[in-house]
Amino acid sequence: MAAELKNALPDRVRDVKLIKSGGGVFEIRRGDQLIFSKRQLGRFPEPGEIEKKLAV
Repeated sequence: MAAELKNALPDRVRDVKLIKSGGGVFEIRRGDQLIFSKRQLGRFPEPGEIEKKLAV
């Protein structure tokens, strides 16, 4: 996912990192801002969903 975001939005995603976790947690943050949370939504992101949110 990190590599896909870097390719899709190279000028907006300068420092994307994969942070290992457990228990099915999947979250994407930009700084302190939560962009996507599988824990809150109960699902993985749809194709292009993260790119759209980061493009704003």
